[in-house]
Parts: sequence; C-alpha cells; structure tokens
Amino acid sequence: MSDAARADGTCNIAAALPRLAAQFPERIAMRCPGSRGPDGLARYDVALSYRELDARSDAIAAGLARRGVVRGTRTVMMVRPSPEFFLLMFALFKAGAVPVLVDPGIDKRALKQCLDEAEADAFIGIPLAHVARVVLRWARSARLRVTTGARAWLADTTLARVERDGAGAGPQLADTRPDDVAAILFTSGSTGVPKGVVYRHRHFVAQVAMLGEAFGIAPGGVDLPTFPPFALFDPALGLTSVIPDMDPTRPAQADPRRLHDAIARFGVDQLFGSPALMGVLARHGAPLPGLKRVTSAGAPVPAEVVARMRALLPDDAQFWTPYGATECLPVAVIEGRELQATRAATEGGAGTCVGRAVAPNDVRIIAITDAAIADWDGAVELPAGAVGEITVAGPTATDRYFRRDAQTRLAKITETLGDGSTRVVHRMGDVGYVDADGRLWFCGRKSHRVETAGGPLYTEQVEPVFNVHPGVRRTALVGVGARGAQRPVLCVELDDGVDAREWPRIEAELRAIGAGFVHTAGVARFLRHPKFPVDIRHNAKIARETLAAWAAARA
Repeated sequence: MSDAARADGTCNIAAALPRLAAQFPERIAMRCPGSRGPDGLARYDVALSYRELDARSDAIAAGLARRGVVRGTRTVMMVRPSPEFFLLMFALFKAGAVPVLVDPGIDKRALKQCLDEAEADAFIGIPLAHVARVVLRWARSARLRVTTGARAWLADTTLARVERDGAGAGPQLADTRPDDVAAILFTSGSTGVPKGVVYRHRHFVAQVAMLGEAFGIAPGGVDLPTFPPFALFDPALGLTSVIPDMDPTRPAQADPRRLHDAIARFGVDQLFGSPALMGVLARHGAPLPGLKRVTSAGAPVPAEVVARMRALLPDDAQFWTPYGATECLPVAVIEGRELQATRAATEGGAGTCVGRAVAPNDVRIIAITDAAIADWDGAVELPAGAVGEITVAGPTATDRYFRRDAQTRLAKITETLGDGSTRVVHRMGDVGYVDADGRLWFCGRKSHRVETAGGPLYTEQVEPVFNVHPGVRRTALVGVGARGAQRPVLCVELDDGVDAREWPRIEAELRAIGAGFVHTAGVARFLRHPKFPVDIRHNAKIARETLAAWAAARA
C-alpha cells in the first residue's frame, strides 16, 4: 500500500512527505533558479530538502487553518513556479483544501469567467496577481487574500506571516477520503472555453502509481519538469525536482543553454516537456548524455523531433510520449523507438500511433456523435481498425466538470458492470482507432474533423502527409462551409528561413504529394499562413478554430 493511500483510509498525495522527510531529511526535494551569475546562468541557490518541504508545508497549512482555510476550502492559486508554489500546494493538500489552478496566459475574459465560476473562498497570489484581482475584479467571492510579497499590499496577510503563525504546530494531514475533492484544474481552453476538471484525491494517487509503473520511475532520480504541475508528482515518487530557468508558459522560447546547464550541474536523469520544448532541444543539437528518461506530452511530437532527440540521447535512454488529457492521464504510452517504427505509416495517412493502454485502463472506440450519451448501452462500440471516438475507463478518469453540467453530460458516460456497480467512461473528444495489434492510433480532435460531401477527413491522417515537405514547418487542415459539405483547406506555415516567394513552387509540390494518398487527394485549396496561433500551455496545439475563420475569409 502506497503512502498516499494509507491503511487508515486516508488518501492524499501529500501523505508521502512525512515518510520521505524521516528517511531522507537532507535529500533535496527541489531546486529553483535564484540569482544569476555573470554568465547569465541561474545559480539555483534556492533549494528545499524533504525535511524543509514537509515542515514548512505543515506550518503553512496550520497558519492557513487559523484563517479558515480548511478541508474543502476552494483556494485560487496564482503563484509562479517557485518554492512558494510547491510549499503552498502541499500545504493545501495537507489541509484538505481545494486548490484552483487556472492557466494565467489564457484570454483574460475567460480567466475571469473561470475564477467567477470557482467561487473560491481564498485567493493566494503574487503581488501582480493581486493587482489584476483588484483591477479586473477577479474572485470577488474570496474572503481571505494572501500575497507572496513582503508586504500585505492589496491583501489581508503575507505568506511569510501565515507560515510564522503556524510554526511549531506539528504534522498537518487531513484524513481525506478517496472521493473527496482534491483540486479543480482548468483546462487550457485550446478547444473552447476552459472547463474546471474536478480531481478527487484518488485520481492524484492513481496518477502517481500509474506514471511510476508505466515509466519505471524509481526513487532517488533527478527530474527537470518543464511543466511545473508535474513537479508535484516528484516528491510522491521520491525524486528531486530541478525547476528550469524558463517561462513555463512559453516553452518554445526556452533557452537551451540554461536547460543544458541545469541537466549537467545537478545530474538530471529524467526530463518532462511539451513537444515545443523538445523542438528547442532538438534544434540546439547538443548531446544529452546524462538523461535516462525523457517524456513529452500535450500534443503529438513531430516525427523528426523524436528522431533528433533519440540521436542526442544515450542508446539505453527511453523517450516516452504518453497520451491523455487533463480529464484522464495517462491513457496510453509509446516509446520513441516504436514511434519511429510507425513513422512511415503516419506519413502515409495512418494517424499517429500513441501506443498501448496503461493498465488498468479500458480503452474503447465508439461511433462518432456530437450528442450526449448517458449510458454505455447507448454507445456503438466499433471493431478494430474503424475510426471513431476514443473513450477510456480507469482509475484516473475524472467524473465531472465543476458547475458545467452540460459539458459533463457531453463528456461522461455511465457504464453498469456485471456485478451491478457503475463506472464513469470518459469521452476523450479525440478520434482514432485500435489496430490488430492492440495499439491505439490518434487521428485528431473530434471537433476538428472536416465533414465533406465525400465523408470525414481527420487532421492527423492528412497533415503528416504534407509535413514531409522540407520547406514546410507544419500544416493545419480546416473546413470551410456547412458541415456535411465542407471544403477542406490546408493552411501551411513555411519553415524558418524559407522565402515566401517560394510559395508557388511549394504549393505545386504539396498538391503533387497529396494526390498520391486517398486521405489527401480531395484537398484542393492551400493557403500560406505567416505563423500559426498555438495554445498557451504547451505552445504546440494549433488554434484551428482561429485558422478556420482566417481561411474562410480567403477561400
């Protein structure tokens, strides 16, 4: 039985901290960038041992409890990746409070809507977040406001004061149950208005167990998590986190020099990052001899990036690309060697192979519909090889969105099992199929399919065919016109350094490439776009709705 799911019934991701603090008190739990040296590189002179992380998060939990932040208290967190962020998150978990996390880079109107929907009782943020809170009238329901700044300006108190007030209170760990709400995590909103995914404590505990098992993660490793929320899993897995010197909302702009410096200086042996971050390292081209495990998620990783990364890693290193979503993660995983072996099929229109389901997930394909499906009996399960909507049932499948009943009905199916019990089946909102070998293939987002008079076209079966052109950075398939009679349009972003005057030649070559495949022969309209809009979180998901409107004005 894991520390996070104890014999007494307590289920909490923070429950592992007291044991680790007792066994390895001086082991570094996380290092963070601090001051900067004359060479421009971070000194990483800010660190927390397991003992400090446990004791200080206890003190903060106790100090917050004195101010009414207790079990079930919804608490907005707007704090940058820093020791304060991790101390606060573990303090809130220990208190049984419910942190509310929203990507700060999303549209400001959507961000306000998310915060209003959450109706949080407390707001904890950096000074700039409090300025925005006052000016933009965020989280007006919050009765307690805490700042990470040195003075309680625009707030009721400072984090330092909260910690001082709770010092010496001793261990703090609420006896949270598996079904208790642990957090509300708002999606990035890359395919619509962000939704608050309700995480229960059992979901976090299951994620830790499944990630550890799927990737063979053993305690004692050193991780460089370039997507900060994933650093929360590291202490539960017994790892040391090195928080990179970069803006986590702009991974495509990360300085590879700084990443390499952290990897070499602290013996980093595992790395997590978005496809955009992997692209940065791949283009930089410097070997990564110390890494044993690299994981990339958030969007399909381009085949050439996988190939370049594999060449930079040691022969025995693993490059994993898990498939999943905020609502359910991990669903399936594939290692880079197998992904490379499927590259030719992907470039021929087969879709992107995302590997095999992570046990004990149950992944099934159903007929595509945009309507709600209340019961599994109402779903039409498809045979191997048939493209449909991907569904998953498993221990990390969340069961609802916070105060979004309509979206919950569209995304969740209730299934009654043979013993009379029920479980939630999550509709991924993606289309794909399972091949004869049991591997899952991703063909794109359901909402991005193009419904032509001749049948549907799926983005991940069309775009890779054209992405092989050496002058093309990436492409995006969109539909123009009424559904059922849409005209497929391929938006094209040229590679860096390619002169726009070459477009007529490149367009002709793309037409010739597309004519050779059944999935792409019907694409007759090609439009050059200067730079695709992408999501905030991973800088990799293309904003196809924006591109579709742009294409409609020109097609």
